[in-house]
Amino acid sequence: MKIIPQSFEILSALDQGSIAARLEICGRVCYKSEAKITPDSAAPFIRNILKSGHNSVAEMAVCTIKVTIDNRSVIERFFECLPKFLAISTLEKNVLLITGSVRAFRELYMSHPTVKMVKGITKYLAERSPIFFFDLLPKNGWPQQDGVLVEKISLDEVDRLPSDLLVKHRFLAVKLITNRAVTHEIVRHRPCSFLQESQRYCRYDKEQFGSEVTFIKPMFFAEGSPEYAIWQQAMQETEALYLKLLETSSPQAARTVLPNSCKTEIIVYANLMEWAHIFKLRTSTAAEPSMREIMIPLLAEFKKMFPAVFAGLGE
Repeated sequence: MKIIPQSFEILSALDQGSIAARLEICGRVCYKSEAKITPDSAAPFIRNILKSGHNSVAEMAVCTIKVTIDNRSVIERFFECLPKFLAISTLEKNVLLITGSVRAFRELYMSHPTVKMVKGITKYLAERSPIFFFDLLPKNGWPQQDGVLVEKISLDEVDRLPSDLLVKHRFLAVKLITNRAVTHEIVRHRPCSFLQESQRYCRYDKEQFGSEVTFIKPMFFAEGSPEYAIWQQAMQETEALYLKLLETSSPQAARTVLPNSCKTEIIVYANLMEWAHIFKLRTSTAAEPSMREIMIPLLAEFKKMFPAVFAGLGE
């Protein structure tokens, strides 16, 4: 058995790489198969994920675009679609700033393939990144959509947006290494995207897990106290029962004995507006203590990165 403290990693480095690589790195957290990443593994991984319908992986990367329309009615028709899971801001009368995930843009086209503005956006994105739209390509290719001008907005440009736009269009991912009591609470937040280490697929009796279960050190009990000894004994007994069940059962069956203290990894991806909401709730004195233990230092790091957005929170 292994006991470790909670920790976090702000995945800002992923913002500098390709979307394909980002999705693979995030997606493999679910299966703890990061060791399978190679220079050529992203494309087949993404194709398999999209074919299998594991759409949550496609939520882990966003793209920001500026769309200029020469006819206001085209924009009105776009809004009639009630586009879901997109951050949309009006810059000028016929100019929109739109940020969405790979999944959001795919599903927008799948639901509204005949809408002019949707077709124009999809054509632009698909020609730039065909791997994400390979299964949606029309037989005769992507037709030209005159009057719909789409431009990619770089991350540097997003970071220079005024605060009211920045909080909507700037997304950031954080990997938390924590216990399942904390993740049970964090996944209640909306709108966010989540990918979590799966006890259904991970076998903790082999390979990189070293035939042992990892638990998160409880902040409720002082190490060496009678209460800590009781907790430690319970974890040891649970580990033994879990490993015994794996001799005759699948991981998804054996995991039913694992407790909330079991270590898990979860990636939380949200815009700065939602992160501010999370911190407001999860760093307060009313929040669950284990949640505060990890959220308070995480907020301190966000304040360094975006002081204008997070100043005053947690104080």
